[in-house]
Amino acid sequence: MNAQTQSLTLTGPAGPIEAVLDLPEADLFEAPHGTAVIAHPHPQFGGTMTNKVVQTIARACVQCGWRAVRFNFRGVGASGGHYDEGRGEVDDMLAVVAQTAPADQPLLLAGFSFGGFIAARAIDTLHPQRAIAGAVLVGTAASRFVVPPVPAELHPQTLVVHGEQDDTVPLASVMDWARPQSLPVTVVPGGEHFFHGQLPLLKALVVRHVCV
Repeated sequence: MNAQTQSLTLTGPAGPIEAVLDLPEADLFEAPHGTAVIAHPHPQFGGTMTNKVVQTIARACVQCGWRAVRFNFRGVGASGGHYDEGRGEVDDMLAVVAQTAPADQPLLLAGFSFGGFIAARAIDTLHPQRAIAGAVLVGTAASRFVVPPVPAELHPQTLVVHGEQDDTVPLASVMDWARPQSLPVTVVPGGEHFFHGQLPLLKALVVRHVCV
């Protein structure tokens, strides 16, 4: 993404995990605010850490002073292992958090589509073992997986974004998930699953949420 991008090889439960670390500009921030770990879309449908929505979330986080870690789930790119229907992928994300996000610094978890489902599960696992400073769930795959609710105390720190015309994950499914929680959903008018032509708007929404 920029000169501050570093390639990482982490240790995962199914083998190595390929990842990249994007750092905020040193001349703009005395020190990073914390670490954002971002999960990508479904591995069996071309999802990787280079997905444009994932990169957009990372750019927004970096702009606001966060270290942003993107990674490939097991079986994707240079990451070892095989697709595990979401079970092992949660373990992958938790392994990335453990190795890249110091426990004494703020942690933000984010994901797009399948990655939103995985991020929600990671939040469910980590809370309340570890403080979570924020969450960004975009195009969350609520029609395809059982997404756990976001803990009520984390609602103010959670941004849920969905496209009005998403035909991969219908908006209605995300509303059905959010409604019992009274969890607000930001709807992008005319937006579809990959936010074609609307990535600048998506970035602006994330920036507004994660900048401190």
